[in-house]
Amino acid sequence: MADLIISVDDVRLEATFTDDAPETRAALEAALPLSGDAARWGDELYFSTPVDVGLENARTEVPVGALAYWPAGNALCLFWGPTPASHGDEPRAASPVNLVALVEDTTALASLEGAGRLTLERADTPRDDGDT
Repeated sequence: MADLIISVDDVRLEATFTDDAPETRAALEAALPLSGDAARWGDELYFSTPVDVGLENARTEVPVGALAYWPAGNALCLFWGPTPASHGDEPRAASPVNLVALVEDTTALASLEGAGRLTLERADTPRDDGDT
């Protein structure tokens, strides 16, 4: 079962927390829901957040579908393919990031053009679809 729902405009993705960065995860959970106008850097979207934590088991190379926190920019990053820093097809951050969650299926992001509005919320948050 998913822990998080990540929305990029009309694309809805499910993500599951990892155990890689427990302090970052706790700070992120306390700040949810989060939303922002994301910038794009290759096959990565990122947006600034009020979360402020340091490096925690940080790395530059991350798996496809990684949701990571970038301490250098207080930003959340969503990776689904190569970035300008990549060596080949692997996702690679500009500088070390804390891996906090993984998106199981990123195929819907392949058709994404440009950037978009990125929203992150708990998967168990009731959605208001206008049917009240």
